[in-house]
Amino acid sequence: MRSEPAPFQVAALYRFARIADREAVRDRLEAVCSANGVRGTLLVAHEGLNGTIAGSEAGVAGVIAAIHALPGFDRLELKYSTATGAPFHRLKVRIKAEIVTMGEPDIDPVSDAGTYVSAQDWNALIADPATIVIDTRNDYEVAVGAFEGAIQPNTRSFRDFPDWVRGEGRALFDGPTPPKVAMYCTGGIRCEKATAFLKAEGIEDVHHLEGGILRYLEDIPEAESLWRGECFVFDERVAVGHGLEQGTHSLCRGCRMPVSPEGRLSPLYVEGVSCGACHQDRTEDQRRAYAERHRQVEIAAGQGVAHIGADAAQSRGANKRSL
Repeated sequence: MRSEPAPFQVAALYRFARIADREAVRDRLEAVCSANGVRGTLLVAHEGLNGTIAGSEAGVAGVIAAIHALPGFDRLELKYSTATGAPFHRLKVRIKAEIVTMGEPDIDPVSDAGTYVSAQDWNALIADPATIVIDTRNDYEVAVGAFEGAIQPNTRSFRDFPDWVRGEGRALFDGPTPPKVAMYCTGGIRCEKATAFLKAEGIEDVHHLEGGILRYLEDIPEAESLWRGECFVFDERVAVGHGLEQGTHSLCRGCRMPVSPEGRLSPLYVEGVSCGACHQDRTEDQRRAYAERHRQVEIAAGQGVAHIGADAAQSRGANKRSL
């Protein structure tokens, strides 16, 4: 009897810590990942590391041990999951200006971030009438789910968050009594960096959800939860609910945006091709190309093999977003 292949272990990680020699760290991580048969993407910047890798349990453990050995990386924000198929076909270790792009080079999330708040203490913080709760994610993520009562900047990308704070958001902070601010995002990296930005703008009482929404949904029972809806994630699950159970949303392969069960009822939704949000923005030639790609993906799935085109499309979409 043929044994089932071992599942892939997936590790999503980040840490704000100073890196002086990005090239040396990149070269070290490339060598360790290659030696351990690990693939995925790691971003190296002066402000830290961010990325997702996958491989055997032993291989991923070897890479994590190498990261822990780097100065300042004895602690990581780290989330593990498993996959039955290879999540990545390539290894990419890239040098970047930022590990999550805000476009504010003078802020320092290494030393000036706000106060971590655990999932267990989050409900009490955001239920306090003196607390302003701000969602640091983007508009397409918010449409899938959010914390009850949170303020939504409705940004198109994280780069837009500073402009929102300095413009529309300024009225929230300029009252006679400085507010207590609680911010959150999917996995913790954006809200952590956002707290450093707010402190640079003179807002001192700033807090962020440790481990992000994913840690909250994993640790807090649904009966006690203040989360409403599902949480958009940056992989083929598309969205998760409490207990990190896979949600009901799917992904439009035309625009890489989440589609609800109601959205799939639209006559403009064609699986693998388009949804109501992007149908009018695609030419007939594009839709035909998407349809052919979807046909090839379905053939490959029926044969039990991965389709490189599907993986490349996923990577292009993921590279536009961050946790």
